[in-house]
Amino acid sequence: MIFQRALRRELVSTAGAVFTTLFTITITVMLIKILGQAAGGKVASSDVIALIGFAALNYLPVILILTGFISVLVVVTRSYQDSEMVVWFASGLSLTRWIAPVLSFGVPIVVLTALLSFILTPWASRQSAEFRERFEKREDIAKVSPGKFQESASADRIFFVEGVSGDSTKVKNVFVNTVQNGRTSVVVAKEGTVGVDEHGDKFLIMSKGRRYDGITNQPDFRVMEFERYGVLVGRQSQAVVGDKSARSLPTPALLSDPNKFNRGELLWRASLPLMCLLLMLLAIPLGFVNPRGGRSGNLLIALLLFVVYSNMVSVLQAAVVQERLSLGFAWWPTHLAAVLLIVLLFAWRLFINSPRHPAALWGAFKRAVIFRKAARA
Repeated sequence: MIFQRALRRELVSTAGAVFTTLFTITITVMLIKILGQAAGGKVASSDVIALIGFAALNYLPVILILTGFISVLVVVTRSYQDSEMVVWFASGLSLTRWIAPVLSFGVPIVVLTALLSFILTPWASRQSAEFRERFEKREDIAKVSPGKFQESASADRIFFVEGVSGDSTKVKNVFVNTVQNGRTSVVVAKEGTVGVDEHGDKFLIMSKGRRYDGITNQPDFRVMEFERYGVLVGRQSQAVVGDKSARSLPTPALLSDPNKFNRGELLWRASLPLMCLLLMLLAIPLGFVNPRGGRSGNLLIALLLFVVYSNMVSVLQAAVVQERLSLGFAWWPTHLAAVLLIVLLFAWRLFINSPRHPAALWGAFKRAVIFRKAARA
């Protein structure tokens, strides 16, 4: 019991450090990416924090899987390097005695991974898509940042304003470049306001400006001055549809409509908690290192196994989506291979540490010879 409590404390401490490192790296990458999208006018600057939170929820299952796997691997490796495992085996205890404390540490991580995979991650995907769609459906002038050129949603108009009021209904020093039917129209005005007509469409109503139509070296080029001029910037508001892809659908919706895309998504969601559990068990025999050597070898092997494992799950998911395999056949081969690998590695480590192993017998024989020589002396 003392050993199990000490081991759990060390696993929790290591997991905290590993999770903090992985989560910080992920959040930093997402922050740079989403800030770049906000600077490019693809998302609203006010939605950056929410979008980072949704992105973090999407990556949390994989982060938790890596946290559990690396934590168990690091603790087992440290025990070998500090020769604690030598004392462990010399006391007649088996490597399988590590399974219980590792499971007591890992089961909450597996449950949290399943909760994220089946419930929270699809919700985060839906929310992120709705935030982005809501921004795309805003009127064009509401997306404009002062001092920056902004393309309209229809890609045929470019806006530039020197300043926007707090409620985004008044702008000053407006520039609008429109291309329709191969003709270019440029409108400049000192100020403008946003108005709504009886149909609910929004217009940018500019005053005291000029309009330039056509190409300067063509005979049909025109220059017009106006006191009041309106440009359509937004149609009547439409409901936000959101993301309807399989990745963002709730799990009950996937089960009620088992098409090929939904079956592939079900395979992926069910595989994540299984991966989390099996990789932590795999880390126990995989953590062996020579105390006189380094620990980089097994870490590289562990990383390779994780990449192969996750990629094989993705391959089977693609096979289900392409209807080359059924869900009932595709969900288990990779996990069965992982279980067989765990059993094989445990059997190998138990055989190596067995008193009947040739290396152990040879070591006992040498110790007996040395002891006999010392007795005769």
